[in-house]
Amino acid sequence: MKRIIVFLFIITTLQASANDSLMSVYPSNWWVGMKNRNLQLMIRSKNIAEIIPVYKLSANGIPLADGITLKSVHHVENPNYVFLDLVIAANAKPGIRVLEFVVPGYHLRIQYELMAKSKEDCKTRALGITSKDFLYLMIPDRFSNGDPSNDVVPGYRDQTSDRTNMWARHGGDFKGIENHLDYFKQLGVTALWLTPIIENNTDRMEEGGNKIAGYHGYWFTDHYEVDKRLGGDSGYLAFCNAAHKKGIKVVQDAIYNHISKEHFFATDPPTSDWINNWPKFTPPNHREETLFDPYGSAYDKKVMLDGWFTDHLPDLNQRNPFLATFLIQHAIWSTEYFGVDGWRVDTYKYCDEQFLNNVNAALEKEFPGITIFGEAWVNSVIGNAYFTQNTMGAAFKHNANSVIDFQTCFAILSGMGLSQGWTEGVNKLYMTMAQDLVYKNPLRNCIFMDNHDMDRVYSVVDEDLDRLKLGLTWLLTLRGIPQLYYGTEVLMKNKKTNTDATVREDFPGGWKGDPVNRFTTAGRTAQENEAFNYVSTLANYRKNSSALTTGKTTQFIPFRGLYTYFRYDNRQTIIVIANTGNNSAKPRWNTYTERTAGFTKLKNVITGQTLTFDEIELKPKECLVGELVN
Repeated sequence: MKRIIVFLFIITTLQASANDSLMSVYPSNWWVGMKNRNLQLMIRSKNIAEIIPVYKLSANGIPLADGITLKSVHHVENPNYVFLDLVIAANAKPGIRVLEFVVPGYHLRIQYELMAKSKEDCKTRALGITSKDFLYLMIPDRFSNGDPSNDVVPGYRDQTSDRTNMWARHGGDFKGIENHLDYFKQLGVTALWLTPIIENNTDRMEEGGNKIAGYHGYWFTDHYEVDKRLGGDSGYLAFCNAAHKKGIKVVQDAIYNHISKEHFFATDPPTSDWINNWPKFTPPNHREETLFDPYGSAYDKKVMLDGWFTDHLPDLNQRNPFLATFLIQHAIWSTEYFGVDGWRVDTYKYCDEQFLNNVNAALEKEFPGITIFGEAWVNSVIGNAYFTQNTMGAAFKHNANSVIDFQTCFAILSGMGLSQGWTEGVNKLYMTMAQDLVYKNPLRNCIFMDNHDMDRVYSVVDEDLDRLKLGLTWLLTLRGIPQLYYGTEVLMKNKKTNTDATVREDFPGGWKGDPVNRFTTAGRTAQENEAFNYVSTLANYRKNSSALTTGKTTQFIPFRGLYTYFRYDNRQTIIVIANTGNNSAKPRWNTYTERTAGFTKLKNVITGQTLTFDEIELKPKECLVGELVN
């Protein structure tokens, strides 16, 4: 995202002179017509506090420019920062304003633009993500290189782009993703989640004995700059616009918890409490239970919330009101500027809880229907539900309208494992679904089989396509918002080997000269095409199925590895049957009559074949999705 850098013209009372020192203003612009008319500017420049004084202002403030009232000026410990509290008039018009500050010896003029809020918000952009969507997660650097000219950007600390090195940057970018929008449409994808796109201008960092580049995007160095190696502000905006024109939504990845040690918040913090500092490096305990444990320790909770993930990722203190406002305004700015449709919030469970509710509420106020997925890798269904709107009696109530559903992920993986234990295999999946009563709306849960931090699912199932199909079936027919990790549909595989890089390989065909191009039918093997076609067929059917996207669920206790559930509404009834047992099995139709009454046949969603109930028998590892018909 773009940071406005302007020249400060400082005119002394004796003679005019131009000062060529750089000034940064955050947010870099704003909009008229916002529901919250308050705006706090952070101005950063060498000793700016000497130029903008703390005025004595009445409660009504003073006019600063046309349609802008100055309510307060805040100095902080660091004289390189000044914070201005502004109010934008309800009838303010778009245009460039000049913010003037006159003190003895100086006349400071700052140009600041107020833009018109998009009339397309919540119509064709900023739409939110719902259970009707199908998310596709990717790492932009590893998906496709559409513009090799930006692989190495002069002035950035890391000057390496090397596809032979799994820890280096590889050159993927927004243009590469944009070039494959039709591929996503064919697959049935309706929304793209990109790992963070904010500037990561860092050296390669030591992690696990490896020198790793910030190719993944999680090491922010400037919130208001989109990484130029991906295409910068203009490239991201062009990509978002192109995706929306194709009817594909965009989810942006936020990080409120931490920053890179190269971020100016770390090298030149505005206040001494901007960062959660410790006498020595202290990592979090990763125990979300400390937040809702009725018997929990205050010390354990502090370590959980304020510990540093690594020694090069300073932990942000969102309890600082200036920092909190900066982060909230950045989320609003990004949504309005780029039109993103939802937010996946990284390391959600490590952030100050009230801050999270505040930023979520602020986003929803400006963009009704916007979706916030909290990413909380948790140990229980209760832990999962705690970080979203729920029905539990916890002392703190989170307001996020969605959550990354790790517990359903673990249950799907267990089901694909084919175990017949009382609480394992499909029994674990059944039991996990049975606990949905703790969620206010489980249809908003984002469900998945793997992601960029986990072993790839095709390797987890020992490259068994039948077992993978079991997982894909559950992914696309269970309640919630399904998310697929890039390449799963063409059988990309690997496990983590002391590094995440092994599960973040380049998509074959995303680079000119790749020996294999899995974006095309001809470039895929027969088995890869079988997997792709399975996902595409089921996902595209799901798009138009009210039962699968918004319907109710009835599930039956698994019997000898046979797991059956129905998705239904007043328009259609879908049956999903999976045989995870060791022997062929026929469905127990006499136990399903509460959902099958009035029907005698079903149409196989994958093959199109119509079968009577009595004809159906499933082999081991076979699954069936059928629409009931008369």
